[in-house]
Amino acid sequence: MSGKDLRRDGVGRLTIEDILTPGFSTPWDAPTIPPFPFSFRNVEVLSLAWRTNEAAVARLLPPPLEPTSDVVLAHVYRMNDVDWLGVYGESNVSVGCSLPGTDVTGSYSPYLFLSSDVGIAHGREVHGQPKKFGEAVLEIRGDLTVGVIKRNLIDVLTGTMPTKQRPDSLDSLTRHFDFSLNINLKSVDQIDGRPAIRQLTARRLADVRVHECWGGPCTVELRPNAQAPIHRLPVVDMLDGLYWRADFKLVPGRIIHDYLDAGP
Repeated sequence: MSGKDLRRDGVGRLTIEDILTPGFSTPWDAPTIPPFPFSFRNVEVLSLAWRTNEAAVARLLPPPLEPTSDVVLAHVYRMNDVDWLGVYGESNVSVGCSLPGTDVTGSYSPYLFLSSDVGIAHGREVHGQPKKFGEAVLEIRGDLTVGVIKRNLIDVLTGTMPTKQRPDSLDSLTRHFDFSLNINLKSVDQIDGRPAIRQLTARRLADVRVHECWGGPCTVELRPNAQAPIHRLPVVDMLDGLYWRADFKLVPGRIIHDYLDAGP
């Protein structure tokens, strides 16, 4: 019986072949990590843009990444229908970066908060994303679209934008930096404390289909929290935001830098 069969019906006995199968996850008879690809449908997103200072961006980037912008993008998602994960809220705070000596430019995520244990496990174990538990709430309150990120019962980010007043496109965000290429620092240790993985990883979403997109001026309020320090990217100037709704798939990515191979 293959690992796929084990994951489907939970019968049989675990084998070495199963363990070595790509996408294998524990507990083996009720796995946590979904195999690639998996789909997100009818995702609602409030994307907020603000200008900070380049020194704040550079401070959060792992070397050898370099900043490409002084703009911060925060995305607050309402995940309405996701394979394996169901319904939950997620958020991603990202900054623009590049990898010197390569053509890699994209967005680095210093902070991600979400309410799904499966999403946290997958993000950390597979992509190396710094995901932590938190609440991400996206609501339409009359003529105002509101996004809130909470950690430890503290609203660490509150963003607003007028509701569906100006048709727009994702180009309004990509002019700041290519947020569609998500870069992360993956760090995993051996049980004896030795480093097992130290990598920069990158991935893009696949089969992205945008159903609607609306733009407008946004507001961003940050509240300090030692366990969710988004305030380390202070708001210097509030820019425009987007509310958009889309479908997409999460697919495998690639390793763009391996610290253990490169040496100190």
